[in-house]
Amino acid sequence: MADLAETGTNPPHKKKGSRTTMPIRFAAPPEACSTRLSRRDARAACGLPANDNGTHRPRDVMLHAALRHFAEHGLAAAMSARQQAEAAHKAGNREEYLWWLEICRALDRRMAGDLDARIRIGS
Repeated sequence: MADLAETGTNPPHKKKGSRTTMPIRFAAPPEACSTRLSRRDARAACGLPANDNGTHRPRDVMLHAALRHFAEHGLAAAMSARQQAEAAHKAGNREEYLWWLEICRALDRRMAGDLDARIRIGS
C-alpha cells in the first residue's frame, strides 16, 4: 500500500514529513480528594431511576403473581387480568376484583387505571 506522502494526497492539516499528535487534556478536581458534586447533589443524582415514576409499586407477592400470570398468557396477560377483574366485579367479589386489578396494574398501569375509573364511575 502506497504511503500518502508518496502519492501527493496529504491531508490539508498535515504537512509532508511532519508528525502531529492529538493533545490530551485532563481536568482534575480542584482538590485531589474531592468530587465535582457536592454531597447533596450526589444524593439527588442517585435518586430513583427514571422509569420508577409514581409511588405505587407492586408488593413482592403481587409482582410474583403478575409474573406467573405473564408466563402463562404472554403479551395478552394484562388483558386477561383485566377480564378476570371485570368478571369478579360483575360477580360482586370485591376482594378478587382488587386482586386482579393489581395484577393488571403491575402488567399495564394505563389499562388498570382505565378499568378502575370505569368501574368507579359505573358504581
